[in-house]
Amino acid sequence: MREHLILKLQGPMQAWGRESFEGLRPSELFPGRSALLGLLGACLGVERTDQNRQQALAGSVSFAVRVDKQGQKMTDYHTVKNAREDYRGLKSHDTIQTWREYWQDACYTVAVWNNAEAVVALADIAQAVKQPIYTPVLGRRSCPLARPLFETVLFAESALSALAQIGSNQGAIYNEEDSAGAIPLKKRDVPIIHQPRQFATRTLFITVSTGELHVPE
Repeated sequence: MREHLILKLQGPMQAWGRESFEGLRPSELFPGRSALLGLLGACLGVERTDQNRQQALAGSVSFAVRVDKQGQKMTDYHTVKNAREDYRGLKSHDTIQTWREYWQDACYTVAVWNNAEAVVALADIAQAVKQPIYTPVLGRRSCPLARPLFETVLFAESALSALAQIGSNQGAIYNEEDSAGAIPLKKRDVPIIHQPRQFATRTLFITVSTGELHVPE
């Protein structure tokens, strides 16, 4: 049996970044690894410049995310100064137009567990989630939580078993742990700690109990 920390991500708006560059900022169907590490890092008080603590956290945890409610997508229009020229180079230029996507009224259940060689204990993460040092948000600062992140801590054989104990088990599950019948999916959302804003690829395993399967592009 393994210990799992269960989180609930619920709010009027959420935004989970996908690969993008200046003009369009799309939102992924679910919070990815980089987003979840950032969320836990905020709760723990990990500074943006503290690469050692970032690496320790990243090497300590794995995730499974269940989409309880996808919600409705909305697009917000912005103008931005000092953007990268033509959305390609690094030279600043005049104001550009941008579009940012959000999910309205979405809800996710997240299982977090310690890896075999964890440095940051799950108990410490759970305590930080209950009493966060920095205010956690749902992807962007304009996306506050509608309820506390902490749901419970429980023991289960796997992430799927842990999620099955929480609410209705109807939505797609994006899991870092393989399971029978799961569909593999590659996502480039693993932060490269010593190369800010650079990401590596991981393999996720999608499980669907009922309803339509949504596979991110």
